[in-house]
Amino acid sequence: MGLFEIIKTANHNLFRNKVRTFLTILAIFVGSFTIVLNVAINAGVNSFIDEQTASLGGDDYIMITSSGAVSMMNSMMSTSSEPTEYNPNQTLSAMNKEQLDKLGKIDGLNPDDFYIAKQIPVEYITSKETDKKYNITVGAMPPGDFNIATTAGTLPSQDTKEYEITLEPGYPKALGFGSDEDAIGKTVTLVMLDTMTNNPIEFKAKVVGVQAPGVVAVNGSIISRALEDAMYEEGTKYYPAEQKELVYAIQTRFDNSKYTEDEIKAKLKEAGFVGLTVSDMMGMIRTFFDVIMIVFTIFGGIALLAASIGIINTLLMSVEERTREIGLDKALGMSSGRIFLEFAVEAIALGFWGSAFGVLVAIIIGNITNTLVHAPGGFLEALPTFNLFEFTPANVIPIILIVMFIAFLAGTAPAWKAAHKNPIDALRYE
Repeated sequence: MGLFEIIKTANHNLFRNKVRTFLTILAIFVGSFTIVLNVAINAGVNSFIDEQTASLGGDDYIMITSSGAVSMMNSMMSTSSEPTEYNPNQTLSAMNKEQLDKLGKIDGLNPDDFYIAKQIPVEYITSKETDKKYNITVGAMPPGDFNIATTAGTLPSQDTKEYEITLEPGYPKALGFGSDEDAIGKTVTLVMLDTMTNNPIEFKAKVVGVQAPGVVAVNGSIISRALEDAMYEEGTKYYPAEQKELVYAIQTRFDNSKYTEDEIKAKLKEAGFVGLTVSDMMGMIRTFFDVIMIVFTIFGGIALLAASIGIINTLLMSVEERTREIGLDKALGMSSGRIFLEFAVEAIALGFWGSAFGVLVAIIIGNITNTLVHAPGGFLEALPTFNLFEFTPANVIPIILIVMFIAFLAGTAPAWKAAHKNPIDALRYE
C-alpha cells in the first residue's frame, strides 16, 4: 500500500465517527483561525510600519545634532502628556565649522550625503480654485532613496530646476480640486511675508503628487530642492551671513553594512554628537503592536493545546473501537510500524483539515474586514495603504505545517498503543 492509499485509508477511518471527528477538527480550527488572524495582523502592521520607516529614510537614515541637544531630542520623542520642567540646556544648539569637519571624518558617514534641512516660514497655501488659505509646512527631501507612498503622482525630482510640490493628504480637496488625481499638474501658490515690509511674496508650484496618509510625516508637504532654495533665500535675505550659515541638525545616511545603529550612535557619542535613527522614531510603535500580538498568539496556542487533547482522545477511542481490526491486521502480517503510521497519518489529517479550514475562513474574513475598514466611515479610511490583515504564503503555509506537526505529536501515544497491541488479546477483545 502506497502513501496515497495510506492517506486515503486514514481519512476514511477518521470519518467512521463523523460527529467526534468534526468536533476535534472544530477545536483545531479555532486555534488555527486565531493564530492565522494574529499573524496576518502582525504582518499588516509591520508592513505598514516598514512603509513608514522607508518614508523616514530607511534603515540607514540618521539625524545628527550636537550633544547639547540631547535633552531636547528626548523631549521631542517623549510620549508623555505631562508638562516637562524647563531645562536651560534643552535649547537646540548650533554646530560650528569645527564640529562639522569633525563629523565628516567619522567612519561610516559620508560628508557628501549630509543634508541641512532649511526652515521655510510659509504663511499659507492657496490656489485659483478657491479663495481660502491654509497653513502648511514644507520641506525638501534629504538625499537618498525614499519610498514615500502616494495616492496620486510622484515625489518631486531631486534634480529638477522646476518648482514642484507633493501635497499632504487632504490638501487637494481643500484647495478646490475634485480628487487627488485632479490635482496633478495643477498650480498652487505658496505665500511668504517679507520680514521687513510684511508684503506677501508668492511662489507658484506645480503639484506632482499627493502623499498617502500615514502615521509619520516627512517635512510636511514635499517641495523640490530648487523651490526650497528659492524660498529659503527669500526668507533669510535680511539675515547676517553668520546667521544664514548656522547648522542645527544634519540628516544623512550611515554605512549599515559596517555598523549597527547602536555602533554608529556610540561613535557619534564619542565625538560629541547625538544620533536619532528610524528605530528610535518607530520602535515604540512596533513594540506596542508586538506585545499585543504575543498576547493574542498565546490565546491561540492555548486553543491548540486544547485541540491536541481532543486529538489524543479521538484517536484513543478509535484504537479501542478498532482493537479487533488491529489484531486481525497483525495476524495477517501487518507490521507494528505500519499500524503506527496509519494512526499517525490520521492525526496529521486531523491537523491538516482543522488548520486548512481555519486558514481559509481567516483569509475570507480578513479580506472582507480589510474592505470594510477602508470603506467610507471605516476606522482605516484615512490610511488606505494600511491593510489590517496581510496574508502571504510565507505566513500561512508554516502555520498549517506547524499544526500538522503538533497533531502528529498528539497522535503518537494512541498510535504507539495501537502498534504494540498483542494480536491474540486484540482478537479476543469484545
